[in-house]
Amino acid sequence: MVQIASVFSMRHFFVLSLALNVSFILRSVFEREQGLNWFGFESEKDQVTQRTRLSVSSSLSSITTLAEAQDCGERIINLDHGDPTMYEKYWQQMGDKTTVVIPGWQYMSYFSDMSNICWFLEPEFAKQVVRLHKVVGNAVTDGRHIVVGTGSSQLYLAALFALSPSDASEPISVVSQAPYYSSYPSMTDCLKSGLYKWAGEAHNFSKEGPYIELVTSPNNPDGTARHSVVNRNKGTLLHDLAYYWPQYTPISSPADHELMLFTVSKSTGHAGMRIGWAIVKDKEVAKRMTKFVELNTIGVSKDSQIRAAKVLKAISDAYEHVDDSEVGETFFDFSYHNMAERWKLLREAVEHSGMFSLPKFPPAFCTFFNQVSEPRPAFAWLKCEKDIEDCETFLRDHKILTRGGKHFGVGPKYVRVSMLDRDENFIRFVKRLSTIRV
Repeated sequence: MVQIASVFSMRHFFVLSLALNVSFILRSVFEREQGLNWFGFESEKDQVTQRTRLSVSSSLSSITTLAEAQDCGERIINLDHGDPTMYEKYWQQMGDKTTVVIPGWQYMSYFSDMSNICWFLEPEFAKQVVRLHKVVGNAVTDGRHIVVGTGSSQLYLAALFALSPSDASEPISVVSQAPYYSSYPSMTDCLKSGLYKWAGEAHNFSKEGPYIELVTSPNNPDGTARHSVVNRNKGTLLHDLAYYWPQYTPISSPADHELMLFTVSKSTGHAGMRIGWAIVKDKEVAKRMTKFVELNTIGVSKDSQIRAAKVLKAISDAYEHVDDSEVGETFFDFSYHNMAERWKLLREAVEHSGMFSLPKFPPAFCTFFNQVSEPRPAFAWLKCEKDIEDCETFLRDHKILTRGGKHFGVGPKYVRVSMLDRDENFIRFVKRLSTIRV
């Protein structure tokens, strides 16, 4: 009888602990709805958005009930991929504001704007890209060329094609600081191109001659701000800024680099659109990138560009018309608070378990939110402590699927965990993680 009571109490202690954590989060949401921001004081932007206060309660409070979250550890939790389904809830709330109806006779031609270097770039999409960057203040667009692609993955390959010397005796080396995005090596060497070749960790690169260095900032997988590390003559930088948006990191200033990559999949959550864009300073590089996309897919879907333009417009409209009572909640405010609350729950679960650790991020001033805040990356770079050498395998044994450090150029004690899954899956994850013991 004593043994049964002990098992019962321990099992329900963890459920009670999670319930208390969630209730604390919801209390903080309520306090913000009364005019307090995340740090407990009013800011000008908080005053503006009080009436459009997000339904973060619809995020972590929709927890699908604690009963559903109690699956006794049997359900497989897949957080390997960065599928941004967290954002579905916001766009459902928006209703028809981003609905697009395209008659069967529209957008039938290959061509969009023959006066543009990127002749398959839809003018409305280009307009909304520039507008959103100005609203957020995260990238310089004046005097730049925009090249659209089927996701930033295609644009990455287009950039390598454009930046590689066409008359070199050997492929140009492509490097990045570890941990680097796991798909960089395979994407670079997939076609065994004679133009470029993956050369690994940037810190270990010592070869003389031209090279391309990839700088992902904030970085995937660990969320840190990045700068180039090789810094030698004949080097070319390619900046992947997919996560340089205010829900993930404080916006310090408009990024101003030679070639910058962005994507709707991580900025708005619309991964299925397969739309990305490059902001390019050099005209000839923009021409070569356009040529690659032309040879590869003969342009980019107009339907996707029009839909993406509608989504970007809805986000910008909300911030440019904040005095309109019909605007509703704003996208980046919704996303910011969801990410902050998820990171809070994850850190509490990690502390409760005692088996893991997470990186700590220094706070910084965000020009978009006009306040100091900490980064809230789209991925958690989780480390297994104690005697656990293979974190990916260890978590898989607990039916949690992640991506191990070996895929990112580092050791197996680390894993990447997506923070962008649906509420139900994320809550299951933090609950299960908090109960893991050796």
